[in-house]
Amino acid sequence: MDRRAVYKTAWIGSLLLAPQLLLVFTFFYWPTGAALFWAFTLERPWGGGNEFAGLDNFRMVFSDTAYWGAVWRSMVFALGSTALAMGLALLFALFCDRQLRGYKAYQTMLIWPYAVAAPAAGVAFRFLFAPEAGIFAALNKIHPEFWNPSINGIHAMILIVVAYSWKYLAYNFIFFLAALQSIPRALVEASAMDGSGPLRRMWDIQLPLLAPTLFFLLVINITDSFVDSFGIIDLTTGGGPSKATTLMVYKIYFDGFKGLDYSGAAAQSIVLMLLVMGLTFVQFRFIERRVHYR
Repeated sequence: MDRRAVYKTAWIGSLLLAPQLLLVFTFFYWPTGAALFWAFTLERPWGGGNEFAGLDNFRMVFSDTAYWGAVWRSMVFALGSTALAMGLALLFALFCDRQLRGYKAYQTMLIWPYAVAAPAAGVAFRFLFAPEAGIFAALNKIHPEFWNPSINGIHAMILIVVAYSWKYLAYNFIFFLAALQSIPRALVEASAMDGSGPLRRMWDIQLPLLAPTLFFLLVINITDSFVDSFGIIDLTTGGGPSKATTLMVYKIYFDGFKGLDYSGAAAQSIVLMLLVMGLTFVQFRFIERRVHYR
């Protein structure tokens, strides 16, 4: 029979919960409430408070073709970065799980990128993929405009997808490696004794047992790709060229802080929140059906 810890006085539990509740209120409920207020109101031209605008801000957002372009680019970015980050992380985790020569060093190196802040990663990739220096400068001399994210929108999108995936590859790698190491060795060894090769063992034994981890990382990666890409975009492409990398989260920042359209930016933030919630619901509603936890 499990025993639960019970405090004799209620104030001890409340005191322990207070710091977490304060953080949640300060960084979630308060900003959410402010965004709801601005989304349904409109600031008077000469100040003096806000007027109730109903759904006018949302109508303006949905009638803006540039906004739908940002939605489409955000979907492309989310799918591309999730597939790349999870695919490479799973591949590296499989190699390290086999304990090939030097696997301990590989484990350490593959974990480091997650400790790097997103703006720092953006600056690093901006220099690494610069068309005027390094290997890409040599390739551009052979084939002009082979790589130039400053004027080519597709190149710029590839740049931010690679930079974002590099950072989240480490996060996914940690979970994949832990999940692989939790699989009983007897199952893999028995399959090897039956003559199954590494690919066959991965497909028939390891991947089915990794289903809960795959589902968890899929939800986390897609969710974070919509809301955690601002730093990389701002320091690599700045939303350009010609808004080719202006995703939803960056458009909220640009319209709110550059265009001073606080009400429109607040409405966009509400739409982004509802979109992320909807995508999460769809994943739990349909994809989780294929996940077996036992």
